[in-house]
Amino acid sequence: MAAKVPRDRIIESAAALLAEGGRDAVSTRAVCAAAGVQTPTIYRLFGDMRGLLDAVASHGFTAYLAQKSAIQDSDDPVADLRAGWDLHVGFGLAQPSLYTLIFGDARPGQEPAAALKAAELLAYRVKRIAQAGRLRVSEERAAQFVHATGKGVTLTLIATPPEQRDLGLSSMARESVLAAVTSESPPDAAGGLTNAAVSLRASLDDAAALSLAERNLLDEWLLRISKQ
Repeated sequence: MAAKVPRDRIIESAAALLAEGGRDAVSTRAVCAAAGVQTPTIYRLFGDMRGLLDAVASHGFTAYLAQKSAIQDSDDPVADLRAGWDLHVGFGLAQPSLYTLIFGDARPGQEPAAALKAAELLAYRVKRIAQAGRLRVSEERAAQFVHATGKGVTLTLIATPPEQRDLGLSSMARESVLAAVTSESPPDAAGGLTNAAVSLRASLDDAAALSLAERNLLDEWLLRISKQ
């Protein structure tokens, strides 16, 4: 079996230190000792410790994303989003140090690659709800609300001693969010203008009969309606 390249050894060593001792355990000295490399190697490969931590986050998040992506689309996109929420919270409780590394250190305009991938998957789940005519608000607002609430709940549970955690908090928050942004069924002919606008906007890419400029203009109008 071929020996692992230094980059892989460094990332795996840092990930192990993070899992065992939290963020404070991932020092340059500790990583170098565990990976069998010199300090300049870390800076040559990752730029700085922030770069290494971002690489560790992406590495550790890969398995989670594979698991989350493996959720097969069902006939009920709201149920799929519910399953994704539970998986997200479960990941945070199973790997608190990694979760906090990814979601607990907000840097405006500098989201870790792992967080961006998770956002893309969430956006996909929300778009499916919109296409089904079951989204009450714009896709952007729904995704932000789900993300912000899910992250807040998960970080709160992580900060609570295991024996004191109320896991019902997650279920309560999840159902409250879903009730706020989704509906039980598509709007009927008598109403549901906002839902209809959101649904049509989610499918604009399929409107081949319109030019790009026309789709952009219609997108702007529909977004305005969906925010009313």
